[in-house]
Amino acid sequence: MAQRKQNLICIGDVVMDAFIVLKNARVHKHPDREHLEIYMPFADKIPFQSVTVNSAVGNASNVAVGAERLGIDTSILTSVGDDYYAKQIFEWYRKEGVGTALVKVNKGKPTNYHFVLNYGPERTILIKHQDYEYYDPGRLGPIDWIYFSSIGEHTLPFHQKLVKYLNAHPDVRMAFNPGTFQLKFGPKKLKEVYRHSYVLFVNREEAELILDAKRDNIKELLKGLHKLGPKIVVITDGPEGAYASDDGSCYFMPSYPDPKPPISRTGAGDAFSAGFLSALIYGLSVPDALRWAPIESMHVVQFFGAQTGLLKKTDLLRILGKAPKNYKPRFI
Repeated sequence: MAQRKQNLICIGDVVMDAFIVLKNARVHKHPDREHLEIYMPFADKIPFQSVTVNSAVGNASNVAVGAERLGIDTSILTSVGDDYYAKQIFEWYRKEGVGTALVKVNKGKPTNYHFVLNYGPERTILIKHQDYEYYDPGRLGPIDWIYFSSIGEHTLPFHQKLVKYLNAHPDVRMAFNPGTFQLKFGPKKLKEVYRHSYVLFVNREEAELILDAKRDNIKELLKGLHKLGPKIVVITDGPEGAYASDDGSCYFMPSYPDPKPPISRTGAGDAFSAGFLSALIYGLSVPDALRWAPIESMHVVQFFGAQTGLLKKTDLLRILGKAPKNYKPRFI
């Protein structure tokens, strides 16, 4: 008997992105801060190189499109305004095959629109999330997987409704990738969300923020995040690679070699999540999922836009078949 095809619901805000490639800017590291800052002339007219507008992006949306391209039956629970951009988003999902029955149109409100300032391969994003209403997660019914990520700052009640749904459906597996406002909420307010997470995706800086500690030992970071509840913990570290932990086994996975210098790193983390999660949904192991995920990231950074380089399953497997011999996870 053929195995039933599993389905995935991605939950989180969707936005329009305008990618603005800067010309006259410079990057500076403040002596009192760890992070870099971007500098541009003030009260002046600043030339830019180009602008590209992408529809239907955002953490959950990028993973929804990525998983659908990899052959996963995917829908999205999100909200939009009732403007021209909302129509573009619906059309994009129709084209990609992502289900839209749980996309709520908010009358009289604009669709989220972000500005991505690209300088070299890195980016700074100007964000604004509208105060939307969302469909109640209780409408989800019986599903197999949830991917939950960045959502607006006025959504604590929505998180509580999602926890109520997960309590009533213990067989549903959820992957959680906390976004900007969810990180600001902190792990105490989202204690039950973390506890119900089957997979937790964070980058290294986010792991340190969640645990409120600077920990150079990656195994300690993995251990600390496991204590919040997730069975599988994944920590990405940009071009340096990624780490994952499952059932006491900890792995390091190197990045897939870039065929040429990256154009833009926007969406690399979401691409990683889409590849890793899709592999799990197909029933593959954590080590195998670690081999899928960096290929997605590698391909996405070769293009402008978080979704342009997302792969079909056949293309991902073709690239995996040509991988260098050292492209494999190792125990740490």
